[in-house]
Amino acid sequence: MVKVLFVCLGNICRSPLAEGVLKKLVKEKGLEDEIEVDSCGTSKYHIGEQPDERTIANAKSNGIELNHKARQFEKGDFRKFTYLITMDEANKNCIERIDETKEFTDKMMLMRFFDETDKNADVPDPYFGGADGFQKVYDIIDRSVNNLLDWLIKKHDLEVKA
Repeated sequence: MVKVLFVCLGNICRSPLAEGVLKKLVKEKGLEDEIEVDSCGTSKYHIGEQPDERTIANAKSNGIELNHKARQFEKGDFRKFTYLITMDEANKNCIERIDETKEFTDKMMLMRFFDETDKNADVPDPYFGGADGFQKVYDIIDRSVNNLLDWLIKKHDLEVKA
């Protein structure tokens, strides 16, 4: 089982959206038994909360249903997940600091590593902006997650069933 964890700051905008997009694609391709998806934040600001209402609305307008409660990244996630996909460099740096022995560095990647439009750039945090910012983030995440899934299928020799 390939396990993917998306990481942002509060786990109410970017990472739950990426989780929702990947879950939908995994289901469409019949890979639910092959790929597990979750998300979390590096902060404890929103633990237990649903995603931001603007994220939920944007996701819904793009055909994505979100069902997630925010949680904070914990050390056990290093061993539990195959890949730790961060939304920006600051969140990547945060989990790198938690990995004091540098044992899990090879599991960490930026979300936009998979975005040919602006490879390795940060996914901007739409929290303090308007609806257009949420759609921009959706477009970035959708592109990146589609490429991530293609990469996972090839890297792990997964058989698409649907």
